[in-house]
Amino acid sequence: MKTEESERWYQDRIKPDQVTRYLKDGRDFIDDDLIERQLREHAAPDPTRVRDLIQKALAIQSLSPTETATLLHVTDPGLLAEMEEAAGRIKRHVYDNRIVTFAPLYLSNDCVNNCLYCGLRRENRAVQRRTLSMADVQREVQMLAGEIGHKRLIVVYGEHASSDLSYMVDSIRTIYQVNTPVKSNARARGQIRRVNVNAAPLAIEELQVLRDSGLGTYQVFQETYHHKTYAAVHPAGTLKADYRWRLYAMHRAMAADIDDAGIGALFGLYDWRFEVMGLVYHAQALEQDCGIGPHTISFPRLEPAENTPFIAQSRYHVSDADFRRAITVIRLAVPYTGMILTARESASLRRCLLPLGITQMDASTRIGVGAYADGAAYGEQQSDRQQFLLGDPRSLDEVIRELAERGLITSFCTAGYRCGRTGKCIMDLLRTGQEGKFCKLNAVLTFREWLDDFATPATKAVGERVIAMEIDQIRARNPQAFDAFYQNYQRTSAGERDIYF
Repeated sequence: MKTEESERWYQDRIKPDQVTRYLKDGRDFIDDDLIERQLREHAAPDPTRVRDLIQKALAIQSLSPTETATLLHVTDPGLLAEMEEAAGRIKRHVYDNRIVTFAPLYLSNDCVNNCLYCGLRRENRAVQRRTLSMADVQREVQMLAGEIGHKRLIVVYGEHASSDLSYMVDSIRTIYQVNTPVKSNARARGQIRRVNVNAAPLAIEELQVLRDSGLGTYQVFQETYHHKTYAAVHPAGTLKADYRWRLYAMHRAMAADIDDAGIGALFGLYDWRFEVMGLVYHAQALEQDCGIGPHTISFPRLEPAENTPFIAQSRYHVSDADFRRAITVIRLAVPYTGMILTARESASLRRCLLPLGITQMDASTRIGVGAYADGAAYGEQQSDRQQFLLGDPRSLDEVIRELAERGLITSFCTAGYRCGRTGKCIMDLLRTGQEGKFCKLNAVLTFREWLDDFATPATKAVGERVIAMEIDQIRARNPQAFDAFYQNYQRTSAGERDIYF
């Protein structure tokens, strides 16, 4: 792109009127002083009050910020155990025993921003910069869909003219068009069925174009909700320095009829309790202003990155114990939402955190641009190509085998999105526990697909036991749907693909 075109792209990014329309008395919905006061005032929680809040969460009712502040200060081991047990019950009620897996796909690491904590910041000369061509994108997807077996991606873009809206649209369409032979099953074809996007904030008119390209969930993470810290780590004069443009990204997405919104905070930039409060205020604002809360909440922690000393210098590192508490409270406070635990964390920690309400995990993760197709073995990381270093580089097959050994079924289902069960519709179904009736059926069908097309013998053997258990549950719990389900199951076992309810 020519220099003058790049400059025009940069100057036109932020639309002030698409922020001010959402402000109330000129203020955004994050009041730092109020949050700090709420945290102070609830520093000594009453056990009876805590148990009342647990019961409210178990009824799949969102907790208020002040109620969340109460739970954030629980330190009694017995009460924490009760909160964790409730978090697991909520997840099973809303999402059953399903875990959705996905892969992140970084398409570009060029970026105009200069975030102090990010390995891809503009001034980091130690990083190899690259934006994939459409031919490169095809090769990445052929590996992901044809050899690994993923059906769902989260596609990640840098904020840069080289990965502008037209590039995003072209890449999403390219991903959906890949229909590649499955390496381990000559009868099958690999294809991505759901493309979610993690990208910079966009204007409403751009989001409408992105929606029409086949966008799934749209993710924008606020990084930190604390205004002063946000300003300190996002230098003035950069696009990302505009706190409110980012804060209202999901409001604009809803205005563009993108009703599956993903929010998140980067734990380690400021006090973890404040960030949990920020996430809850964000979920509350979306519910109140747009009628729909967040489809997913993510909670990545700061990880080492090439030539990024800020990470080691941060005063707000989050211990594993506090991270566990944060996840538990998020599950209780926003009981309907999906919760994403990424491969930033180690395999051992992910095992421990999974029962606290996690619904989605990535696997076979490579975050270097072009890293899936370059043939590197799992576990090999190239820090000069990555935004940060991963903690869990295990293959999808390994992760699925471990989940199956714990009695969990990996779901590759994307049917709800294609049947219109999105936005308020899916939120209502999730709150009442009804979505599981559809998802249980589709989870078994897609798991059958994956076992036949991609699983190693050891994983398939464990997976077969899960399949048998799930079929028995469907027969007992959903008898009216069983005959139709089992016909589709037999068709899937015979080699048909992408059958869903």
